[in-house]
Amino acid sequence: MHDSTFSDVMSEVLEIREQYVRDRSVFVEGARMVRILRALGATDEDLEKIRLVSDNLSPDPTLPFRESKNGRFCFDFDRSAAYRLESQPFALSAEEDFVRHDSGQTRVFEEIGDDLQGNTAFQALLAFKSLVFREVPTAPRPKLDYGNPSWICTVFNLRTISTPDLVGEPALEGVHSDGVDHTMTTFLGCTNMTDDSAVTFLHDMREKNATRWNETDPELVLGQCRHRHFLDTLIVVDHERKHSLSPVSAVDERQPATRDMLIFFTRKPVLEGHISHPYDSLKAHDRLPMVIGLPSPAARGELVGAGGPVAGGTARWA
Repeated sequence: MHDSTFSDVMSEVLEIREQYVRDRSVFVEGARMVRILRALGATDEDLEKIRLVSDNLSPDPTLPFRESKNGRFCFDFDRSAAYRLESQPFALSAEEDFVRHDSGQTRVFEEIGDDLQGNTAFQALLAFKSLVFREVPTAPRPKLDYGNPSWICTVFNLRTISTPDLVGEPALEGVHSDGVDHTMTTFLGCTNMTDDSAVTFLHDMREKNATRWNETDPELVLGQCRHRHFLDTLIVVDHERKHSLSPVSAVDERQPATRDMLIFFTRKPVLEGHISHPYDSLKAHDRLPMVIGLPSPAARGELVGAGGPVAGGTARWA
């Protein structure tokens, strides 16, 4: 990759970051993401491979209409690196604005393997997210250690499946937050899914948790978007915007419909008293090691956010 192209893409990433700082969310179309990820090291071969990585998922521990895997990674900006963390159980509570039948339960997911973490497109997605959220000021969450220089990124590879007997819900919990500082969602593909499926709605924090997507207060809807093209990506300041999603519907109702996503939950390590405190190790994975370098713009000052949280108006992305 020529330096000029890399420089152009870094300028583009900074523009995306500026929109994220201003609006507290940003939707990046897939074609734009492909260009950015190539500049960050993704090969054409791996871009094709990542489309199919969800074919190797496992049954979800609590949701019958979903297949899943997860893995934990650490953003270590002091070393300009990201590395794989050891496997830990996962918990998300009502206290973190997540109200569902399995809230507060300790869930154990099958682990992401080298087919995903060794993929240069996936590694470029980690690098891209690090560039966008780094040093962005956000509303702090309770019981997170903002004095710790490390960031924990829990990645979920998910396939939501609708069948003639079961409705696939990308967000069965209704209106919610993800218990983190920055959430990024990236679309990998779908089969037999209608054009009006899986719309994401962004809500003011005053919206009541667990409200279904179609029963929310229109006055509290701040925007909506739909992941429909390969690598369409949404990034949200999670403690300043709640969200909900509509179900996955099938074009041919006699056949399954699927929707494949990567979800990147990024937050500071937790403090004692947080539900995830027993499951928040910063120890590197001994069986599935991975370390990648993280890029940064030449002018470090460009990374500094302009001010604190900004109240956003209504936005709509095609």
